[in-house]
Amino acid sequence: MKIIGLTGGIGSGKSKVLNEFKSFGVTCYEADKVAKKLMINDQDLANKIKSIFGSDVYHGSELDRNKLANLVFNDETKLASLNAIVHPRVASDFKLFKSKQKVPYLIKEAAILIESGAYKNCDLIILVTSSKSDRLKRVIKRDGISEKDVMDRMRSQWEDEKKIPFADFVIENNDWDKTKLQIEKIYHLLSS
Repeated sequence: MKIIGLTGGIGSGKSKVLNEFKSFGVTCYEADKVAKKLMINDQDLANKIKSIFGSDVYHGSELDRNKLANLVFNDETKLASLNAIVHPRVASDFKLFKSKQKVPYLIKEAAILIESGAYKNCDLIILVTSSKSDRLKRVIKRDGISEKDVMDRMRSQWEDEKKIPFADFVIENNDWDKTKLQIEKIYHLLSS
C-alpha cells in the first residue's frame, strides 16, 4: 500500500483538497484532526500537555486551543516540546489505521509533514500552496483570530518555496475550479 502525503501551510486549503479526494472514494487519514482529538481524549497525552504548559490550557476536559497556540507559536522550544509528545501518539494511531486498510494507496494529511520529517515515510508528496493573502483571509474567517496570530502560526511553518523540492505534485489553490482540475489529474495518475 502506498502512502501519499498531503501537506500545505495553514490556510492553504489542504482540508478542502483532501475532501475532494475523499469525494472520489480515496481513503484518507487526517493527522491534524487526529492530533486534536488525541489531545482531548487521550488522558496520558493531556496530562503531559498540562505538565509542560500548565493545567489552565484545559477547561475541564476541553483543550483551549487558542491559549495553547499563543504559547507555542511564539516559542520554537515550546512548539518542539508539544510536537515531541503529540507526534509519536499520532504516528502510532496512523500505524493502527493503516493496518486496517485494504487499498492500493491512502492519503495522509498533515500540516507539518515535511518540517517534521514524516514525509520520509511517504511514497509521494502532494503540496497545496496558495497566496499569503488568500491564506490570511481564510484563517481569519475560519478561526476568528487576528492577523498577527495567523502570521505567528505561518512563521512556525516553512515557506512554500522551501517545501516545493520535497513535493512530487504541487497544487496551486488560488482558483477552486483550476484546483479541482489539478486534483482530478493527480487522482487519475494515482489510480492508474
